[in-house]
Amino acid sequence: MKILLASNNAHKKEEFCRILAPHTIALPAELGLTFDFDEDKETFTENALGKAHALAAIAPAGWAILADDSGLCVDALGGAPGIHTARYGQTEGGALLESGERNQFLLKNLSHLTKRAERSAHFVCALALIIAEHRVYTVCERVDGFIAFEASGSTGFGYDPIFIVEEVGAPMATLPEGEKDKYSHRALASRKMNMIMKEYE
Repeated sequence: MKILLASNNAHKKEEFCRILAPHTIALPAELGLTFDFDEDKETFTENALGKAHALAAIAPAGWAILADDSGLCVDALGGAPGIHTARYGQTEGGALLESGERNQFLLKNLSHLTKRAERSAHFVCALALIIAEHRVYTVCERVDGFIAFEASGSTGFGYDPIFIVEEVGAPMATLPEGEKDKYSHRALASRKMNMIMKEYE
């Protein structure tokens, strides 16, 4: 299946290419498309659906559309950053922080919590797939863990260096790609979506 990813994030494309092989994955820019979506919905699933429909409106024929909306939810922060994960720590002037800066901003906000149990968190991934006009599917998965006391590891992206996967007791960014794909929220959701895709092979 040819899948057009509703994202401009090359890291996400790389991860989906691994998880959804042998499907063909492309970014809008690779097809000459300009894609942007204001993530203004109230849930991850609503944002994913919005992205998918927005890209489907401009996509060429013959491509399925896959949209992802993911985020980190920290219990001590009332579920924040949540759907605002990518904009967490945004300055009053509207400038977005770099990935490493966001991680440090979050660690600073949790610095008063000295016990691991107080730093519980989970990653969420919602996927929306449009195969045809009336063939729209969504799945949502999560992985539980804790926020580390400092960043570590060099694989992955985003909050991976400070998110400890509960099941393995190690930061996501320290796991080899193959092992990360066993536990990540995006991999769990993608495997469910892949089962749906197989119905159209």
